[in-house]
Amino acid sequence: MLNKIKKILESEKIYASAPCRIDMGGTLDISTFNYPLRYLSPATFNIAIDLRTKVSLSPFDKGKVLVSSKGFQKAEFPIGKAPFNHPLGLMFAIAAYFNISGIHIHVESASPPKSALGGSSSAAVALVLAFNKCLVMAGGVSYSKKEIALLAFNIESSVACVPCGLQDQLAASFGGINAWYWKGFETETIYKKVAFEDISYKEDCKKNIIVAYCGIPHDSVNINGQWVKKFIAGKNREIWEKIVNNTENFIQAFSAKDYKSASNQMNEDVFLRSKITPDVLDEMGIILFDMAQKHNCGARFTGAGGGGCIWALGLRQDICKLKKEWHAALSLRKDACILDCCVDGTGAS
Repeated sequence: MLNKIKKILESEKIYASAPCRIDMGGTLDISTFNYPLRYLSPATFNIAIDLRTKVSLSPFDKGKVLVSSKGFQKAEFPIGKAPFNHPLGLMFAIAAYFNISGIHIHVESASPPKSALGGSSSAAVALVLAFNKCLVMAGGVSYSKKEIALLAFNIESSVACVPCGLQDQLAASFGGINAWYWKGFETETIYKKVAFEDISYKEDCKKNIIVAYCGIPHDSVNINGQWVKKFIAGKNREIWEKIVNNTENFIQAFSAKDYKSASNQMNEDVFLRSKITPDVLDEMGIILFDMAQKHNCGARFTGAGGGGCIWALGLRQDICKLKKEWHAALSLRKDACILDCCVDGTGAS
């Protein structure tokens, strides 16, 4: 099989890509939270966006793996000695799982680095798919979208040293607009997927949503770590119960295209989480959040916040006004900008 894969790579590069996401209700996809809160039917909502992470595979020195990615120093190691705690460690861990060496993994992301859009997970999903394409061409079995997402999640969880959620990998693999209800890994389904497949939702997102990068990278480990430690210690449980209910209210409002009510739930989510960790919004995030409220829109940090991106939802006329103010505010910070993106309905490909 390995000799077949080597010949395949010598004849052609293998490409795969997967989208990033914006979200509401993140953290509830982590089992630390959704198992004790199961009685409330916790869910996470996300929208895959067409800022895709692309991966290519090509030949390299025998027995070694080279990983290169913009914003990181390229690294190469023998397949059996690659450190998984390296900044590119997740890519090496996936290569180790497939036990494929003599390979160059190149990662190219359309999203800003550490932007809290789930970029590392979309890279993992894309790489799993790329390796699977190699295996299929060599006569192996093709993985389903669910299998790709779960494999990427399990490998990432095994090397992350912190509790991980599943929403990023699912958004990257399936694409589209979805609510994910967490059933638990002991169940056959693991999750219940509620998809917003009507084209009108995607059209609305073009005019009712803005996504902005605040100009500085986020540190999700720090904030998620605080949430996990406090929750395990029995603190703030009543706030998390409200977050679960609030997220469900958002999903129902979005489903009914009641974007005004949905935007109110987004703001409430930020208020609730700020009670636990006030630094979920950085200085720019606070400015953008206040502007959104002024224009009757909702705004929320992506992922765990603490920098990275923030997205807004509202009625079209309100979003139009807000976009102008956000643009002016973001122009004052280096690298900060409104991201040109829309819904990605394809998923990993």
